Amino acid sequence: MTRRLKYSKAAEELGIEESWLRRHIKQLPHSKVGRVVYFTDADLERIDQLHHHEPSTGPLAATSKPSTSATSHPLANLRPLPRRGTAHANVS
Repeated sequence: MTRRLKYSKAAEELGIEESWLRRHIKQLPHSKVGRVVYFTDADLERIDQLHHHEPSTGPLAATSKPSTSATSHPLANLRPLPRRGTAHANVS
């Protein structure tokens, strides 16, 4: 049978404050029966995955530094707009 944990037990399992779970409930996977909110083990696993962070640099980084080539990012060719007042000053 699947465990159903209420806020206090779920927060304890995740190692976080119960108030954080309550504040972010709309963005978190959960089950609801009437007004009672439950978290299953699968919900807790997904919450952990959603907020897991892997370092991208340093000795604990799993991969090498990302490449900085101009074609690697779809927005790499964007340039800032000219300063206000200078765009229309040269237009005749």
